[in-house]
Amino acid sequence: MTLVEYNYGMSGHSKWSTIKHKKAAEDAKRGKAFTRVSRLIVMAVQKGGSGDPTLNPVLRMAIEKGREVNMPNDNVRRAIDRGLGKSGEGKMEELSYEGYAPYGVGLIIETVTDNRNRIGGEVKNILEKAGGSIGGPGSVAYLKSITPVPLISLSVEQREKVEKVIDSLLELDDVMDVWSNVEK
Repeated sequence: MTLVEYNYGMSGHSKWSTIKHKKAAEDAKRGKAFTRVSRLIVMAVQKGGSGDPTLNPVLRMAIEKGREVNMPNDNVRRAIDRGLGKSGEGKMEELSYEGYAPYGVGLIIETVTDNRNRIGGEVKNILEKAGGSIGGPGSVAYLKSITPVPLISLSVEQREKVEKVIDSLLELDDVMDVWSNVEK
């Protein structure tokens, strides 16, 4: 009589299967942070005219933000090269969109993009789906004025809807910041 040994392995004990979803979410967050910082670096180089952080204080601050999110040096160098025009990609530009979220809440959406048509369509789509609209130039510029801005009081339900719109806008890669006149 021979003894036969079967090794089926232990089911449910794969370390990769338990961490892959968590890792994917963390990698997506890091990638988004790297994209934002990369755009800041490109704009700093274009504004300052120099790829040398000792001569360009705005670039130095952008690189510091990159270090805060553990951005690799290769990514920083590529962003500087893009800002200097050494890569074949389009030129980055800063754009501000003014619009209204539901309930008359004014929004200023600040973007950095290489394609103004794409980001314009995305911003307009998000606002219109939520019941808002794009405003004309100067329509909500008062949000960034020196004088106090009148704040809008909203119910909890209304505030949640407006916050959802703002979060949707901030999820776009090209959007850097959103200003509003909602009472905190």
